[in-house]
Order: sequence, then structure tokens, then C-alpha cells
Amino acid sequence: MIEPEVRARIRRLYYAEHWKVGTIAAELSLHHDTVRAALTQVQVKSLDRSTLKPSVLAPYKDFIQHTLQAHPRLRASRLFHMVKARGYPGSYVQVRRYVNQVRPVPQAEAYLRLRTLPGEQAQVDWGHFGKVQVGNALRTLSCFVLVLSHSRALYARFFLDTTMESFLSGHVHAFTALGGVPRSILYDNLKSVVLERAGDAIRFHPRLLELAGHYHFAPKPCAPYRGNEKGKVERTIRYLRDSFFAARSFPGVDELNAHLARWVDEVAHARAVPGEAAGRTVAQAWVQERPLLLPLPQHPFACEVVRPVSSGKTPYIRFDGNDYSIPDTLVKKPLTLVASTSTVRLLQGSLEVAQHSRSWSKGDTIEDPLHLAALARKKTHAHELRGRDVLRTRCPRADVLLNLLAARGDNLGNHTARLLSLLERYGAAELESAIAETLARGALSPTSVAHVLDMRTRLKGAPPPLPVILPDDARVREQRVSQHSLTDYDALLKGQQQEHTP
Repeated sequence: MIEPEVRARIRRLYYAEHWKVGTIAAELSLHHDTVRAALTQVQVKSLDRSTLKPSVLAPYKDFIQHTLQAHPRLRASRLFHMVKARGYPGSYVQVRRYVNQVRPVPQAEAYLRLRTLPGEQAQVDWGHFGKVQVGNALRTLSCFVLVLSHSRALYARFFLDTTMESFLSGHVHAFTALGGVPRSILYDNLKSVVLERAGDAIRFHPRLLELAGHYHFAPKPCAPYRGNEKGKVERTIRYLRDSFFAARSFPGVDELNAHLARWVDEVAHARAVPGEAAGRTVAQAWVQERPLLLPLPQHPFACEVVRPVSSGKTPYIRFDGNDYSIPDTLVKKPLTLVASTSTVRLLQGSLEVAQHSRSWSKGDTIEDPLHLAALARKKTHAHELRGRDVLRTRCPRADVLLNLLAARGDNLGNHTARLLSLLERYGAAELESAIAETLARGALSPTSVAHVLDMRTRLKGAPPPLPVILPDDARVREQRVSQHSLTDYDALLKGQQQEHTP
């Protein structure tokens, strides 16, 4: 700071005498910046506080200060309504400005650097990576991440949901990949971990307790609103997001997980252990930590979706928006569905009756061709039985012919279909007469019956009736189409043509 007299002299030499800044600095033995500061600074005469008009907020300032001391986070808008109810006539702006001046500033919290023993702790959390389109479904892409707190070795896997089954599956895969189990795992207060909490009283999810009992680790939720307690997994998710996922395209989740596994081995585990001066890589620290992890049990924990199901009238079970086929003999019977991320199995008791690849789309129908083939055979056989009943009722001699064919060992299904076709084309009386003539000649074949009918039609000089050709699909062939309906359709077409004839 320079004296007021020196400042005044600088301003006089510059503005009145028009000296340059360098000349003034050399003359007064001052730095150039000091001269420039004197030229730009303007002295403002301090106001006499005694002459100011008292603020309308003054009577309420003590109340605002005491309230903020008791409730430091209380908003200025709430304080405004409180003082207004006590007679404050001013505006909200004055209250807000005063609150900004007197609000207690929280002291910055200092954190201890936590060091964990090898094999002692891991941290787990979900990372969310937006939405992906899978067929007709828009699925949420999430990444399960487990980090060993000592070595920073990690396991990560992408899922298309965050269900309890996927959460458990992430643990099982992580323990297998890392070669052991940490003695405790630190979680956020996820619904998959904590169902209810009141202070230190915690009610854990029963499925998580089953997992912990199977692998012998202790689940430990961090304190509410204390995400810093699991900072290792939080930083790992951010590292994974920036170093692996950013600007990456992938055709499917399986391919994405394959790239992720290579990235963990080649990049994440090849880096130096964060915050360690020894110069070890994560892979080297993990090799030293792995013998101190708890050993894996003999069998992995079963973490598939298990639920009771039953079908409706059709042989399909609906699960996650898709239909999966079952044997037709199990329609409307109670079954058990067991679904993993890749397969859907259906059990009757302990017997597996169907297995399909799981679809993550929506509205798909996943079928086993054997299931449909068996149903089609049954439907065809039933159709044959119905056809024989029709022939027996309308043409008694057709039943005699079929019995003779059965005694000869022929396939009655084809013969029945041929006779039904002749019945539709020629009528019951003509077919009965033709079968009688054929039996009299000793010719046991629907082809012989068709020949007799054709010869009779030629002798009458009438055009042969046109056959009705239907697709091979049993569901379509079962639809009954009569000659009368075709005749009515032809009459309708002729009437329409006559209406358009001038």
C-alpha cells in the first residue's frame, strides 16, 4: 500500500502533466504495477453508519441467527415465512441476503486413510450404464463390481437387470474369478442387502444371508449418506466408466463381458496399486493376497430364479414377457421354473421336462420342435378318429373298407383322409355306391373307389368336381371346407360379375 499523498501525486503527474507510467515509476522509485494500481483505484469515502436508515429486518436478525444455530441447513425461504408470521413487513430478498451472511459454515471434515489387511475386506456396488435395445425390449444395462480393498483386484460383469438373482450371481462369479472369499463385504444400503434399518439395527435380505452363510463372509452396510466409506468401489466404477466403457460399441452383453474380462486382466490389473509407493501392480498384490482369502466351498451357491408356474390352455409358460413351450401333457399342471441369465428350465418335481435358451427380448415365443411335433401327431390322430366317425355315420360301407385295410396292415390315416376328400367332392350316396362296387370287385383301395367315381362322372358327361387343396399344417387342415360352401362362393362371384356387366 502507498500513502494517499503519493497516490495523489501519481494521478496528478499522469492526468495533469501527462507523464508516462514508466517515467512516473522512475521518478518516484516505484514499480510499474504500483503506479498502474494507483491510477485505477478509486478511493470511496466511508459512509457514516449513524446516518443510515435502520433496516426493517433489524428487529428479526437475532431470531434468524438463533434459528440458524439450531438448524444450520434451514432454507432462507422457510426463515422468510417464519419472520413474516412474526410481523416482518419486508421482502424475501433482504432475508436471503442476510441468511447468506450469517449462516454457519460447516467445518470441512477430515478423513483418515483406511488401510485394510490382505483378505480382510471387499466392497460391492452396482454401476448404471444407461439403456440398451435387446430385440423388442429396452433393458437397463448395469455392471456388478466387486473390489478387494487391499490389492484393488476387481471383478466386474454386466447384467440386463439388477434383480436379487443377478446380484447373487455377481458374487458367485466374483469369488470364483478371484480365487477366494474376503472375510467381510461392505455394501451401500441397497434393497438387495438391507430390507429395514433403524440406526444400528439392521434387517438383512434373507437371500443375502443365505449367500453369506454359504461362503462364510460378514455383510457390512456402510452408514447412511456415508458413501465415502466405500470409496474404493466408487472410484473403480468411475475408472471402469472412463477407461473401458466410454466410446465402446458392442453387439450384445456376452461380447461386452468378454471384452471387459480382457480389459480387467490387461489394463486394470496391470496398473500400479492406487496410493501405494511400493510400485507393485494390482496383479502382484492380488497374488500375495489370494492365499489369505477364505477358501471356496465345494459347490457354488444356487442363485437362479425359482418360482412355481402353470400354463393355460396352450402348452406355453410365460416368463419375463416371453413364452416358452412345454410338453402338451403338462398343460395346466403345476411346474417349477428355474431361470439363469442364459437358460430357462422347467421341472415337474425333480424331473426336468423342458429347457430353453433365455430370451431378453419381449414378446418372443421360444419353442422346442419336439413339443409341437408330439402335439401335432396327437391332433392328427384325433382328426383321423373323428374322420372315421364321420365315414361310419354317413357311409357304413366305408367302415367295412377301413377294417379290411387295417387287417392288411395299411396306414388308416391316409386312407381315411382320401375317403373324406371323396365324400366332400361326390357326396355320401355316390361314395357309398362306389365303395360297394369296389368291394364287390375285391379291390381294397381308396384309389379304386376314386376311379369308380371318376368313371361314373365321365359317363354322365359332367365335369369332375374340383378338389379342395389345403396346406400341410394340421391346424389349417382341421378346418372343415365343404363343397356346398365352394358352390355358394362361386354363385357369389357370378352375381358380382353380372352386376359389373354393362
